[in-house]
Amino acid sequence: MPEYQENSIVQSVEQLAGSLYRLTLSAPLITSSARPGQFVMVACGPSLDPLLRRPFSIHRRIGPDQLQLLFRVVGQGTGLLAGVRPGQQLSLIGPLGHGFQRAPEGAAVCLVGGGIGIAPLLFLANWLRDARPGVQSCTVLLGAKTGGELTHLAEEFGALGCRVETATDDGSLGHHGLVTDLLAAHLATTVQQVYVCGPQPMMATVAGLCRTAQVACEASLEAHMACGLGACLGCTIHGADNKYRHVCKHGPVFKAEEVAWNR
Repeated sequence: MPEYQENSIVQSVEQLAGSLYRLTLSAPLITSSARPGQFVMVACGPSLDPLLRRPFSIHRRIGPDQLQLLFRVVGQGTGLLAGVRPGQQLSLIGPLGHGFQRAPEGAAVCLVGGGIGIAPLLFLANWLRDARPGVQSCTVLLGAKTGGELTHLAEEFGALGCRVETATDDGSLGHHGLVTDLLAAHLATTVQQVYVCGPQPMMATVAGLCRTAQVACEASLEAHMACGLGACLGCTIHGADNKYRHVCKHGPVFKAEEVAWNR
């Protein structure tokens, strides 16, 4: 797959809730080549401080030229991104990694996202809908600490024709509890393919539920990485076959059975 280093142009930056932001960038080369589940490495500012780029899943593609990144402000780099302005340039490298695979035609699918792990699933939902127009067989389960983080995103999944259910730690929206609590009922009915992204314990639980139900599952892993190209080895994980994998190069999307979730 092609990879590019491209100077993107900031179109907008939105504060969706609290520390949750969404950035819209014009980057024609990367956008036109991207697939759901792939990511970009972003230089957070024009200087060498911070030195390292930051990895972000591609949240959504808007036409052939623009992409969106969803992120939470947690440190210096993301703080700089939250403060960018339209017209500013940001250097991107991407699209990187291996993305999601399309479910078999006609298969009922379920997308499970937790916290900032929701980021790549909107691009995926768009992609699945475009491949199967008119098919109402996509269920989306979204979890977060509080409802304010989910309201806007849930509406956008709903606008695509997805059936959306929510879960929050504080009970302010939807089910009061974990998003994984919602999955069992769907696995017992018609779901044939699950896609998941979120905190590692949540994805491990989803993988276990899918294994028990004999339902195919793909997981988009999150990891700290310095290069995004497989050179620094900072995003190494254990595979189920006792061999090492690199999230940036072999993933970030893996079949759930390929990952050693308990290591």
